[in-house]
Amino acid sequence: MQLAFWKKGKDNTAKKKKPVWREWLDAAVFAIVAATIIRTFFIEAYTIPTPSMEGSMLVNDFLFVSKTAYGPRIPNTPIAFPLVHNTMPITGGKSYTEAVQWGYKRLPGFGKVERNDVVVFNFPNGDTVVAEKADRDYYEICRNEGGREAVHNMYTIITRPVDKKENYIKRCIGIPGDKIQIVDGIVYLNNQKGEIFPHSQLHYIVETKGTGFSEEFLEENKIQLLEASGNMYRLNVPNDKLDILRSSSNVANIKLEQLPSKSTADMAFPQDPANFQWNRDNYGPFVVPKKGVTVKITPQNIAMYRRIIANYEGNTLVEQDGKFIINGKESNCYTFKMDYYWMMGDNRHDSADSRYWGFVPEDHVVGKASFVWLSFEGSLFNLRWSRLLRSVKALSH
Repeated sequence: MQLAFWKKGKDNTAKKKKPVWREWLDAAVFAIVAATIIRTFFIEAYTIPTPSMEGSMLVNDFLFVSKTAYGPRIPNTPIAFPLVHNTMPITGGKSYTEAVQWGYKRLPGFGKVERNDVVVFNFPNGDTVVAEKADRDYYEICRNEGGREAVHNMYTIITRPVDKKENYIKRCIGIPGDKIQIVDGIVYLNNQKGEIFPHSQLHYIVETKGTGFSEEFLEENKIQLLEASGNMYRLNVPNDKLDILRSSSNVANIKLEQLPSKSTADMAFPQDPANFQWNRDNYGPFVVPKKGVTVKITPQNIAMYRRIIANYEGNTLVEQDGKFIINGKESNCYTFKMDYYWMMGDNRHDSADSRYWGFVPEDHVVGKASFVWLSFEGSLFNLRWSRLLRSVKALSH
């Protein structure tokens, strides 16, 4: 009797087949979870939105970024809408909540950031954003539009945690401990000329013998016409096309466009012209901060380290009568808690990079740009076939 009762119970509790909607829901949940894990810890798709890395990386290059190259970060903001960075599609607004915030932690990776790597990172100055001008640097807006109070009165201000800042892509010019200087547009690394990439670009002033440049010549050599007046031309020229331009029969003279030494017209970082008369073409020398290294801080150099101490490394900093009070204690030195990097775009005269907003902390590094899987010019029907499935390293050389 007991056996018969057990069989009857088993028949009555037999599993019912899931309805179709439930099967679709389970599949969708699984796909979202799997995609989120892959995107967070292994590889993420990224699009080149601006020309700051041309001609190595082009607008509308679609590439994959390796999270394992330097080690994936544990999310600082774990509660967020899946597969969305910081803004909800269609409706707008934050795609995350800051109710739970985790500290910086990175899992082991295959290596560290190396010189000349093309790196994706969170924009350091992106901790504060003007909602109406989200594509512009908040601190630059404050400098240009009457200061912080005026900007806060005119616009909507948003604050973002590190992992929800906008993603940028640049080339790592200097790693922790490197000495960097830019002289007449040439980068010097540890007192030696830095590597010059064939596709990186600079602006030149070109004088012709009376005849201009055909559209075919400019397009074939990927030279961009910026301005023309009489027989004077302002051109953006890739390094590997400079000799071709020089040898053109209609060229009388060519010189690099550059800001003179000690000019502060472009308000380069750290935006302290009284103590740092630097610009995009004549900059430094300085040393990239390295974890564990101690530097002396003074009223003359504090502008270089202010954001590191107060923003990136979370200390309280009070400046009073030429003295510095860090976490309640007076000090004239500071020891870095993290490594930092110096990033620059290959399109050197059209790149908002470390020359304007400073160092990139290690906790802002997202991953290494690996390869381009899709690229088109203008529309999807105009594919750049020569760039498809090419490594970023190969496209840079």
